[in-house]
Amino acid sequence: MRDTQRVDKLLSNSGFGTRKEIKKLIKSGIVKVDGEIVTDSGMHINPLNSLVEVGGEIVKYREYIYVMMNKPQGVISATYDKRHMTVVDILPDEYKCFDLFPVGRLDIDTEGLLIMTNDGQLAHEILSPKRHVPKKYYAVIEGTVTEEDVGYFKKGVVLEDGYKTLPSDLKILSSEDISHVEVIIYEGKFHQIKRMFQGVNKKVKYLKRIEMGKLKLDSTLLKGGCRELSKSEVNLLKMTNDSNVN
Repeated sequence: MRDTQRVDKLLSNSGFGTRKEIKKLIKSGIVKVDGEIVTDSGMHINPLNSLVEVGGEIVKYREYIYVMMNKPQGVISATYDKRHMTVVDILPDEYKCFDLFPVGRLDIDTEGLLIMTNDGQLAHEILSPKRHVPKKYYAVIEGTVTEEDVGYFKKGVVLEDGYKTLPSDLKILSSEDISHVEVIIYEGKFHQIKRMFQGVNKKVKYLKRIEMGKLKLDSTLLKGGCRELSKSEVNLLKMTNDSNVN
């Protein structure tokens, strides 16, 4: 954690508005640090040792926040895009001041669990290829998924570019002309699950991420809905030890 932080950044991360809005608050004379009125928005303070008040309200400092989103189809996992709506665009206003970014990506037509945070270190740990963090998906497949396919996935599927995926777990929920399955992968190649099923001559019709590491998607979250993680859920995210991939 940094020893000091700018007052305007601290207030922005605490939900008091944009930098521009916070400058107005400071000019109005209602922001105090240890009882003294702040006149410089760029003033550096130690957020753990300083008492910060806005209009008499004590600021409870949080360096990082963690938000779970049930990502809907039609939005992309990015902070900005000229052509498409992003997951940042659909965040509730109360979270937009925190400079959140998505941890990893879901395709534009993939739904489900997406973590958004401003904690770059945690994001790096979750996304590091060395960690092999498991990610579970529910999928609807065009074609009859067989036990032979399960075996292929277990050994690793050779994609169209010649890359062989890490072993993954394929569970058949139902198997007809349209099959329902769950898939756990331990890496995150571009369009990986779609390409894996292409490798066994089948097509993904619907894809939803339901787990990341030990964290499960909140089944009560509507599409596009989000909420902050509890302390126990944040701890689950941090339990990203290497999985035993055979």
